[in-house]
Amino acid sequence: MSDLFTPFPLRGVTLRNRIGVSPMVQYSCADGFATDWLLVHLGSRAVGGAALVIAEATAVQARGRISPPDLGIWKDEHVEPLARVARFIKSQGAVAGIQLAHAGRKASTGRPWDGGGPVDDAHGGWEPIGPDARPFANYRVPRAMSLNDIATVRAAFRAAARRALAAGFEWVEIHAAHGYLAHSFLSPLSNSRTDQYGGSFENRTRFLLEIARDLRSDWPDDKPLTVRLSCTDWADGGWDIEQSIELSRRLKREGIDLIDCSSGGLLPGVKIPIGPAYQVPFAEAIRKQAQIPTAAVGMITEAQQADELVRNGCADLVFIARQMLRDPYFALHAARKLERPEVMALPPQYQRAL
Repeated sequence: MSDLFTPFPLRGVTLRNRIGVSPMVQYSCADGFATDWLLVHLGSRAVGGAALVIAEATAVQARGRISPPDLGIWKDEHVEPLARVARFIKSQGAVAGIQLAHAGRKASTGRPWDGGGPVDDAHGGWEPIGPDARPFANYRVPRAMSLNDIATVRAAFRAAARRALAAGFEWVEIHAAHGYLAHSFLSPLSNSRTDQYGGSFENRTRFLLEIARDLRSDWPDDKPLTVRLSCTDWADGGWDIEQSIELSRRLKREGIDLIDCSSGGLLPGVKIPIGPAYQVPFAEAIRKQAQIPTAAVGMITEAQQADELVRNGCADLVFIARQMLRDPYFALHAARKLERPEVMALPPQYQRAL
């Protein structure tokens, strides 16, 4: 039986435990370039014992950023600053991951602490794109993507994966959740297209499946390729867990190795039953019914809670976000709480604290 500190092998990569750092946007870059903030933010979690550290939503196009100060990987010059981050993560015994993303119709917005909301051209904003021309809430109205736009974005994801490999990342996650571009193609509530990318389940999933196929053909066979899904829109007539299970089966056939199971983000104002581990049932259902490894996310804050999720077979990994902001050393503290000090040691620079 596995527990929180059982190593987890996936393709040619082995995680030292089942704890991953979820990608969390920091809104702290300039023209997409990784800064010292990203190095310290992600590096401290690697020092803190997490097995997998995933860099935040990293835009494959400049217009794919959520906000102007977001991280990017749309040009070769972005590689070396990202490589510095990946090198440090790996030097601490963790696996360096990166989430490749396109914000779609939720792009060109302000930082949360500046109030969010749309950013106009005069303040560094741009015209967003999406499956159709419907905006998210009061955000900027997107331009409905042409078939040429779709091909261009696919090529951008492919080029971004090559840059991620050059930067030394060992794990790629395709962002298809939280109302961003790939998710907005999946849901009938945000995709009213009448061509081969809209309407039926097969058509709405085509864009993501094509990206998965493109990346798997380039990404090395010995390195994991994963997808983050919003497993439900929490809205009638929207994307739901049954569709997520079927999509996960198809993603597995395309060479996807794990599904990171989140939810929501497509529509404002929906009622979400938030509580401890509230999204774990999605990870459990996809793991069992699609027969693919999963990561559980969402209000996983305690060591015993995380350990039980793995022990009970609800998910293979736990990805932790806000609790990692509160406690970069969550994994080290979890090993102590679970009385497993032998599996996790403080860095030698800190061992005098013992």
